[in-house]
Amino acid sequence: MSDNKGVLVIGKDTILKGEVRNCREIEVFGYAEGKLEAGRVVVHPEGRLFGTVKTENADVQGELQGDVRVKNLIAIRSSGTVMGNVKYGRLAMEEGAELSASVRNVPPTVAGDLDLAVAKGRAVRITTADLSAVDPDDQAKNLTFSVSNASNGFISIASAPARPVTSFTQEDLERGQVLFSHDGSNSDTAKFDVVVADNSGAGSGAPQTVRVAVRSS
Repeated sequence: MSDNKGVLVIGKDTILKGEVRNCREIEVFGYAEGKLEAGRVVVHPEGRLFGTVKTENADVQGELQGDVRVKNLIAIRSSGTVMGNVKYGRLAMEEGAELSASVRNVPPTVAGDLDLAVAKGRAVRITTADLSAVDPDDQAKNLTFSVSNASNGFISIASAPARPVTSFTQEDLERGQVLFSHDGSNSDTAKFDVVVADNSGAGSGAPQTVRVAVRSS
């Protein structure tokens, strides 16, 4: 039986922001941002880790960026990318791996469960659990969502709930100001697509669909 004591696993669909200390090992399959300290850090192929990292050994198969201190060995696999202020004892790089002193702008990513429920003909507040943007190098006010392909309803801001909008910010979401209003039609579903971009124009890629279940009022 393996000993998992002191091991923190950040799952594929998990977002962690904050400080972690005194871990034996941290494994990143999802997104982590902040100050992390551990005996060993493993960033898996789809993992993304940003911030201040201090560790004895690191195995990077995904993306690691920030102020990185590796006392012993940092191994950068063929799928791995390490950027920022990096200090290490020993370095092993596979062909195709990347190590750079330059810090790149990190494009924002759409997060949340992308799932809502609304009463027929009513409005629901969209929370950051439903929809959010993650970006380690931009403030919430500088992350702008664009809305398209809305069906059976529309997005609005709480200060003007009857006025449809095609964009809003992460700051609006965090303040609880973004609404989805159902149009009263008989369909039991609704939806809208979103992308998010930062001030530099870096975006989240292909639109993602937020699905809305419509309940009888």
